[in-house]
Amino acid sequence: MKNKLIKGRGAQIAISNPFENLEEIQIFEPEAQDADPIKTQYINTHPKSCVNKVSSPDVPMGYSLNPYQGCEHGCIYCFARNTHTYWGYNAGLEFETKILVKKDIHVLLEKKLRSKNWDGTPIALSGNTDCYQPAEKQFGLTRKCLEVFLKYQHPLSIITKSSLILRDLDLLEKLAKNNLVHVALSITSNNDALRKKLEPRASSIFKRLDLIEKLSERGIPVSVLMAPIIPGLNEDQILNLAKICSEKGAHSFNGMVVRLNGQIGMVFTDWVRKAYPDRADKILNQIKDLHGGTLNDSRWGLRSKGEGAYAKIIAQQLQMAKRKYFVDKPKVVLNRETYLKMKNPQLGLFD
Repeated sequence: MKNKLIKGRGAQIAISNPFENLEEIQIFEPEAQDADPIKTQYINTHPKSCVNKVSSPDVPMGYSLNPYQGCEHGCIYCFARNTHTYWGYNAGLEFETKILVKKDIHVLLEKKLRSKNWDGTPIALSGNTDCYQPAEKQFGLTRKCLEVFLKYQHPLSIITKSSLILRDLDLLEKLAKNNLVHVALSITSNNDALRKKLEPRASSIFKRLDLIEKLSERGIPVSVLMAPIIPGLNEDQILNLAKICSEKGAHSFNGMVVRLNGQIGMVFTDWVRKAYPDRADKILNQIKDLHGGTLNDSRWGLRSKGEGAYAKIIAQQLQMAKRKYFVDKPKVVLNRETYLKMKNPQLGLFD
């Protein structure tokens, strides 16, 4: 029973919140593989703002918007797990079972876009957690936000790993006609058996590859982000995955190595020892080799690339993948002029 995984969950442990004085660690060991002793809870929140400025110099986005905090996809490596502790929950099982829902986020977004000081900088949906996670089926907040973006002709990017995005093809096609939307699809592997362990409630790899084709056929540009690249689990799939994504219609392919900051290191270590007991030590040691001997790495630039001989091998594979399969692909630059002219019609006088 010790190494049996909780079906449908990434984290296998509810660790303590570092902001709490009392430490509580719960380990769940279901009696059957099909058991799921923990049900997802949706909790309403009432934020006063919705658009967050991204200050990290190695993150290619200026602003982000997240309709939900916490994510039911349960990706074991997710950097956003640490942010759940700010809300009073832990980065383990509570991150994927207690989902905070910002019910009025579309109202706040419209207020932001109408602000006289806003300059139309593209906003990334899902800068922290997936805007198309299962909660979206019930609450539809992402669709409401897309309606606001379309109303104001405002540029945006969407980061997701969910096929639920196809529900909103009607809005995405309208946005794409004016070059207002770009989709960044997260695909960590071409092996769905691995996906089921890494990302238990995310869309299958087959559905995500199909997504590239369906979105591209409708003029919606799609890039692929292989993140994270985890030694001993998926680093041998870089070239093959890049080839498939290119053939499906993706316009770019990038990758980032795994880093396990804060409490994620504890959550991941517990998981890998249960999921892959025969090679857990090797995987953990190779991750440490990427980050100067530690799982935790906060150095700008290096944290997503790693350092040392192993990092160089991964970087060389990524560069080769781009040269072989993406060298002639067009670069996507979103249009914010339409929004600015709509906001200030007098700008059109200078055309």
